[in-house]
Amino acid sequence: MESGLDRLPGLMAGPGRRPRLAARAARATAAGLAVLVVAGGLGGCAGQEQSGTPAQRVSTWMGGGGGSGIGNVEVATRNVDLALSQHNSAAAIREVCSLLSNEAQTSIGNLPAPDDQLTNQLDAAYMVATSAGDDCYHGASGDSRLLARSATERARSLAELAAAVDYVRTVTGHTPTTNTTAPQGGGDPFAGGS
Repeated sequence: MESGLDRLPGLMAGPGRRPRLAARAARATAAGLAVLVVAGGLGGCAGQEQSGTPAQRVSTWMGGGGGSGIGNVEVATRNVDLALSQHNSAAAIREVCSLLSNEAQTSIGNLPAPDDQLTNQLDAAYMVATSAGDDCYHGASGDSRLLARSATERARSLAELAAAVDYVRTVTGHTPTTNTTAPQGGGDPFAGGS
């Protein structure tokens, strides 16, 4: 026996018992296998946005958070524009710029959409919005170069989001709502659209 190991109770097996560490490892392995079996069983279940026609999948995805993600980035972008136009303090500008970056990153988390083209459009718009928020944040103390770049990126992001909404309209035949609150009309994501 190696010197010192006999001073650690439960590490060494005594007559008729397993070491505690080996018993813990056995329990952890059994628990890990159970989690894998359950996760594997659930992995076969498709979400609602993964079934139906392309229009139905996109509609379901928009109503399940995709539409409000777009709206949140649009609102955050306009809040940056408002704070800058009102010449708010650098701290206040940093706050709204940070919110823009955070909303864009949160919306990236809603991807992928059930349509590859829509996913690509939104990913590009959200990445530009993230950059716009970051450039604005770092330029808030008066770096006109960063603020100008942020303004260009915000305009580009809004244009890309509008193009994505137009694409959704083409796929579904409806104008989706991008409200930042829950859809009205029994959960219909198009209830607020025209």
